[in-house]
Amino acid sequence: MHFGILMFATDDAIRPDELAVEAETRGFESVFFPEHTHIPTSRRSPYPGGGELPKEYARTHDLFVTLTAAAAVTTTIKVGAGICLVVERDPITTAKEVASVDFLSNGRLLFGIGGGWNAEEMENHGTVFATRWKLLRERVLAMKEIWTKDEAAFHGEFVRFDPIWSWPKPVQKPHPPILMGGDTPKARQRVVDFCDGWIPIGFDPARILSGMKDLAERARAAGKRPEDYPVSVFGAPADPEVMRTFAAAGVARVNLWVPPKPRDEVLPILDGYAKLAAAAR
Repeated sequence: MHFGILMFATDDAIRPDELAVEAETRGFESVFFPEHTHIPTSRRSPYPGGGELPKEYARTHDLFVTLTAAAAVTTTIKVGAGICLVVERDPITTAKEVASVDFLSNGRLLFGIGGGWNAEEMENHGTVFATRWKLLRERVLAMKEIWTKDEAAFHGEFVRFDPIWSWPKPVQKPHPPILMGGDTPKARQRVVDFCDGWIPIGFDPARILSGMKDLAERARAAGKRPEDYPVSVFGAPADPEVMRTFAAAGVARVNLWVPPKPRDEVLPILDGYAKLAAAAR
């Protein structure tokens, strides 16, 4: 099982390039960054975590600029979108950004995606909350065409374009792993239907383990192998026993939350997580 970290890359936290270097130095396999383009001040959509929305949600750097900064100063650590809000992004532009980061990092991108929860944020991008999952599916399928075809075209309900040329193509073939967020039966079905792995939030380990069994059953029902859909636990509890339980269950990767704090506060946390990873192996 691999160990990684994740942090909201904000303007008042340790820089993402510095974080990536420090994580790589300590032997972490990956570093993930969440995304929000903005946060509407209306706050109509309640924060899923309960209470007030943490301030870092409104302060994140652009996701792909962050991933590029992290990749440019490292050589081995994987850089992850955790998660990219595909429903708020043009698919042709996003396909170009994904391919460019994968190309420039020599194949180190992990492409986590999700539908999001903030309805008014999506509305500002012209996205209808009720149909966001249909939109996400089409945008992912369209991007796959762009990544894998010299002349790509797509004609769906939400995404339509005639043949185009777009390079670079990703280094990873056929494309970087697409990891679907969400912890529902429908989310796990999407993993099997058009993704390459599952990236649930790890607040409830028992729920993750139950979801893994459901994912395996869905894979077998589709005539596919469960091992072809690795699980990356997003924000796993910093508990060695939980880590060992995840490893025994076949979890491929756990990512530990790092608070968006200045460098001198983050580095001791990374040291502690490195010791935790060593103890859990």
